[in-house]
Amino acid sequence: MEHRRLGRSGFTVPVLSFGTGTFGGKGKLFAAWGSTDVAEATRLIDICLDAGVSMFDTADIYSAGASESILGAALKGKRDRAIISTKATFRFNDEPNNVGSSRFHLLKSVDEQLKRLQTDHIDLLQLHAYDAMTPPEEVLSTLDTLVRAGKVLYTGVSNFSGWHIMKALATADRYGYPRYVANQTYYSLIGREYEWELMPLGIEEGIGAVVWSPLGWGRLTGKIRRGTGIPKDSRLHDSAEFGPQVADDLLFRVVDALDEVAKETGKTVPQIALNWLLQRPTVATVVIGARNEEQLKQNLGAVGWNLTKEQVAKLDMASEVPLTYPYWHQRGTFLERNPAPV
Repeated sequence: MEHRRLGRSGFTVPVLSFGTGTFGGKGKLFAAWGSTDVAEATRLIDICLDAGVSMFDTADIYSAGASESILGAALKGKRDRAIISTKATFRFNDEPNNVGSSRFHLLKSVDEQLKRLQTDHIDLLQLHAYDAMTPPEEVLSTLDTLVRAGKVLYTGVSNFSGWHIMKALATADRYGYPRYVANQTYYSLIGREYEWELMPLGIEEGIGAVVWSPLGWGRLTGKIRRGTGIPKDSRLHDSAEFGPQVADDLLFRVVDALDEVAKETGKTVPQIALNWLLQRPTVATVVIGARNEEQLKQNLGAVGWNLTKEQVAKLDMASEVPLTYPYWHQRGTFLERNPAPV
């Protein structure tokens, strides 16, 4: 398993990590994802570790904490072989202060997460969403406290805008707080907005992408085709409203290109979609999920080989969409000063 540096840190992570959103199955969204228990989770984690996938991603709100609890139980006796990545910020319960990135909430959340995960430290803690109500000085100083206490090793964000991250980095640099080294971001062949601003920021500031939903919220599994509709057993029937929306013309254009490349390579559609991501700038690790052993082993087949430049170009063309302002304007200015070679 290939390992890459996480942003500009000295820490390396495997290019594939395992997402545990399927652990627990509590609530409408997570029940649609899966209901993996401790026994099945232990089996999946053992397969991951044997394959070199040592990073496991979770969050406090996944199945109301059950995902973290199951992950902690499944890693018993194997914690030293694992990298734990988790997230906090969203509302955990009805208590007024149990939401956001305030000092109160983050300190309380991390202590509770450590108990559920049965560990003394979190390798990567990410803010699950931007909290506009809490000043960045409060957020960063709290994360600094957690790092100094040894409860958290590295910090990152998720679902932030570019200016949110830059404001945080400026605050960190001003006061000497730890910089974010990870951005857990949505990125897929049918969702390339990450490239518009967050990727250039990641390149410039040394922030590695931890990619969530690399198969476009379950749309690039190879089961959806033109004219067939969504399969009866697809989780999209219950979960589509919670995730990114995709126009049918873009989806089927990409699926057609994936099918062509699948015939050329002998690989599956999900393996091709994952491999494409692993060749993109800033991508440190791609979070794969699986409800069973078969799905997991198929996703593990996305590494150990590479698409050709021609195949990448074919997928790039099929998945390209018009830029929104100001990105189309900036692209024109860039091309004026850096014309493509004839």
